Amino acid sequence: MRRARGDSSVPTVPPTTPVTPLSVPAPHAEGVSNDEFRAAMSRLAAGVCLITAQEPPLSAGGPRGEDVGMTATAFMSVSLEPPLVLVSVREGSRMDDLLAEQPLWAVSVLADHQLQIASRFSMKNRISDRLLFADLPHTRGGVSGAPLLSGALATLECRTENRVEAGDHTLVVGHVLTAAQPAPDSPPLTYFRGRYRHLAP
Repeated sequence: MRRARGDSSVPTVPPTTPVTPLSVPAPHAEGVSNDEFRAAMSRLAAGVCLITAQEPPLSAGGPRGEDVGMTATAFMSVSLEPPLVLVSVREGSRMDDLLAEQPLWAVSVLADHQLQIASRFSMKNRISDRLLFADLPHTRGGVSGAPLLSGALATLECRTENRVEAGDHTLVVGHVLTAAQPAPDSPPLTYFRGRYRHLAP
């Protein structure tokens, strides 16, 4: 449309709204949604571990601090020379805060019959771990002072070598100081599609 000389009006054009087919989901800003990522990663079967550490005493020579435990499925071997392992802990969690000041910690690789232990130490918003350890058969690591579960497939004592911030988690790399196999022939406890699983023979 041609405007008449001196006419400052602009012809209006009805706005058009792009139509997105209902069958095509809108793309996520980063390429994958949280639900898509979570669903994909849930198909990765993982072993289950109990990560333990002991709080430092409040004063030199004072009573030992409380034992702290956390169920972990994001645990892996990193290196043979030197022997290194890695565990991922949620940023700002009690274990993350503790391992920021306590360099010594331990790992118990859980056996099939220790499912209840895994569930116990994955509970959220608990105030104290003292009662959680009360009836668990365990020994105390000679290097770390942390609880090592009796009946675990394997136990490790570690010293933190490095901490790496990674999104909403902290990757803690530990140098393995001791390794043992309390019950090496027991079947493992695994985690798959959001549930603890028993490995079929």
